[in-house]
Amino acid sequence: MRNGMIQIYSGDGHGKSPAALGRAVQSACNGEYIVIIQFLKGRGLAESEFVKRLEPEIKIFRFEKSNEDFMDLTEEHKAEECQNIRNGLNFAKKVMNTGECSLLILDEVLGLIDNGIITVEELKTLLASKPDDMDIIMTGITLNDEVCMLADEVTKVETMRFKKWE
Repeated sequence: MRNGMIQIYSGDGHGKSPAALGRAVQSACNGEYIVIIQFLKGRGLAESEFVKRLEPEIKIFRFEKSNEDFMDLTEEHKAEECQNIRNGLNFAKKVMNTGECSLLILDEVLGLIDNGIITVEELKTLLASKPDDMDIIMTGITLNDEVCMLADEVTKVETMRFKKWE
C-alpha cells in the first residue's frame, strides 16, 4: 500500500486550480476516483455540462449557494454561506472516512483561513481523517509556515510579467 501525500498549490499566480484539475485528469486516466470540493469560487465548475461528463471518475462539489464571490456578499449572506462551507468541510471529512476516492482536492480551502471561516487548527483536524493511501491537494493564495507544516509538498505558483518586444 502506498502512502498518500498532502500537497499545496499556493501563490498569487494563476493556475493553481487548473493544475489540481490536471492532476485529477491524470489520476482518472489511471482508473482512480477523484472528489473535488470547491470553496469561495462563486459559480465554480460544478454546474458545467462538460464537467458532468467527467463522472463517475471525477466528481466536483460546491456547497455554497451564491453565484457571487464571497467577498462581494453582505454580512448576513456571508454568515449563511459560512454554514454551507462548513457543510462542505463535513462532506470532505466523510469522503476521507469512507475512502471513496484516491485523490481529494480541496480547491481554495486556504482562502477559508484567510477569510477567518476556519482556523489552521480546524484544517489540521480535518486532515487527521485522511486515510494513509489517499492524496490530498489544497489550493489557495496565501500560505504561512503553520499551513506549510501540514503538507508533504508545497508548490508556489507566481505570475511573471515581461515587457514584450515591439
